[in-house]
Amino acid sequence: MSGPTVRRRRLGAKLRALRDALGLTLDDVAEKSAGRITVAKLSRLETAKSAAKAQDVEMLLDLYGGVEPELRAALLTLTREGGRRGWWHSYRGVLSPVYEDLISLEAESTTIRTWQVGAIPGLLHTGDYAREIIATTAMHAAVEAQVDALVEVRLARQAVLTREQPVALWAVIAEAALRNRCAGDGVMREQLSRLLLVGKRPNVNIQILPTDALLHVGQMGAFSILGFEEHVDLDVVHIESLASALYVEAREDVAVYRDAFERLQAAALPVDASAERIAEIREELA
Repeated sequence: MSGPTVRRRRLGAKLRALRDALGLTLDDVAEKSAGRITVAKLSRLETAKSAAKAQDVEMLLDLYGGVEPELRAALLTLTREGGRRGWWHSYRGVLSPVYEDLISLEAESTTIRTWQVGAIPGLLHTGDYAREIIATTAMHAAVEAQVDALVEVRLARQAVLTREQPVALWAVIAEAALRNRCAGDGVMREQLSRLLLVGKRPNVNIQILPTDALLHVGQMGAFSILGFEEHVDLDVVHIESLASALYVEAREDVAVYRDAFERLQAAALPVDASAERIAEIREELA
């Protein structure tokens, strides 16, 4: 059985923060709720050991009082989304729980800021480029056997960019990632054309960090920050590796990555100049 999802941990951490801000103990809340929320239940919710029910979260927010309407709505959305089946549910035999977490967070987020060192961000992939990346980085036979399905998932994830209220994507990409060679003829040229096309969308910004840039914080590795409107304490950092992925959720740690991304933005070429650089590299491949 998989452990608590990122969504449950975020919800539990915020509920505990609200309680702590009021100086209430678990016993205090149980007493104020007249026994409807027991100490054991609240502990399980705050530590993400149990999935929350909307009525319990509503009761807690009422007890705590003074919760901003926007934050209240965000926390209730977190709660209700926990029981909703997204489109990715049909791929459960293919996706790891960690990957499902990422897709669900992308679906809920309002902003995504991503720094990529060696590859184009998944939300910007063409089908052929996605296939090469997935096949090349597959380190297990099970993944190798599911490349087609994983390509479908990767392309389906891109719907967050074109939905009614699209996610705002800001990508900083190392120039070296644009110069990688692909086995298939024309794959990288098509991928660069895709970057130029999607980069014209008002909700997408793409910056290129030149290969001749000075040493920078991004050399420590790729990461993505999934943001949730003005509630920065709900933001999550996703760090992917060959075997798994790590989610950074502590507010002070997320702030470190937020600062790192701002430094990368400052070091990279401006958006317009980045588009020119992408076009130049594409022409070199003609």
